[in-house]
Amino acid sequence: MLKKLDIYIIKKFLATFFFVVLIFTMIAVVIDFSEKVEEFIDEDLGTKQVVSEYYINFLLFINGMLWPLFTLISVIFFTSRMAANSEIISMLNAGMSFRRLMVPYLLAGGAIASIHLFGNHIVIPMANKEMFEFIHKYVEKEKDKGKTRDVHMFISPNEKIYVRDYFKRDSLAKKFRWETFEGNELKVFIKAEKAQWKGLPNHWELTDYEIRTFDNLKETFKIEKKEKLDTTINLLPSDFVRYDDTKNMIPTPQLKDFVEEERQRGIGNTKIYEIELYRRTADPFTIFIVTIIGMAVASRKVRGGLGLNLALGVALGAVYIFLSRFSITIATNQSLSPFVGVWLPNMLFGFIALILIFRAQK
Repeated sequence: MLKKLDIYIIKKFLATFFFVVLIFTMIAVVIDFSEKVEEFIDEDLGTKQVVSEYYINFLLFINGMLWPLFTLISVIFFTSRMAANSEIISMLNAGMSFRRLMVPYLLAGGAIASIHLFGNHIVIPMANKEMFEFIHKYVEKEKDKGKTRDVHMFISPNEKIYVRDYFKRDSLAKKFRWETFEGNELKVFIKAEKAQWKGLPNHWELTDYEIRTFDNLKETFKIEKKEKLDTTINLLPSDFVRYDDTKNMIPTPQLKDFVEEERQRGIGNTKIYEIELYRRTADPFTIFIVTIIGMAVASRKVRGGLGLNLALGVALGAVYIFLSRFSITIATNQSLSPFVGVWLPNMLFGFIALILIFRAQK
């Protein structure tokens, strides 16, 4: 059963947290607006469109990134004030153990982490999709990372295509090759000088094409050449377009299917998508760790008071962010597994949290 003291601490925790969220979110919006206002004016975008299509979703995006840091700052802020007012010392002198004091902190942190977990996996990716589509359309128009030369891609388990050059603006593929297999045997080989996208459903027009049909049992093949062919291919222009933020725009259930589809198609490195999947769970877990660290650091009354504790909290947050980005970069480009790359900062900071708990004032 929760005691009055537990409710008191939980209220302070949540009130401080949402106040910090409000302040830093407002700062983030002002900074972001100052950077993009010229693009908004150049594109003649109205206030209603910018707010509804971009900034409402931006609020979810920025909070999804920074809630662990906001949690750390909040815990240090209100706990330092309690320590300065001798409230923490009074609780310990009254017989409350440090572990018992952790209970309301972990309950409030758990509530925040639960919201963050659901948001990371479902809500935020849906908001990101609308926000990044807005950015790609009006702000960063030519920043996709899709392959446009020497593209090899499986469009089904038994079908593979090759494109020497792809032109995104015209949805046009040059030097197009389409191979169909049965087992390990090539059955149909189609090549065309051009493949032009004609619209849904998967409608393409092949120009100056040649079809070779193989009968491997008889070691023979026949050739058919014509000028144009309208056909359906399991291929979309969007398959040639990839943005760095594509991984942020897909809810977790669909992202898992997306990763499996990318593997089957043999398209590049799927590590960045696997890292994103692990990150969506690791970040909410971080909230528990920084809650414990912030409590252990700020519960001790020191001469520097609130200012020193906040400075220490910001420094710890900066170290965590640097370590997180560093380990993810290594996992993306080197042999470190995605799971280890994402969870390594939590492992190290979890160890630090345990040390701080044992060394905390009793």
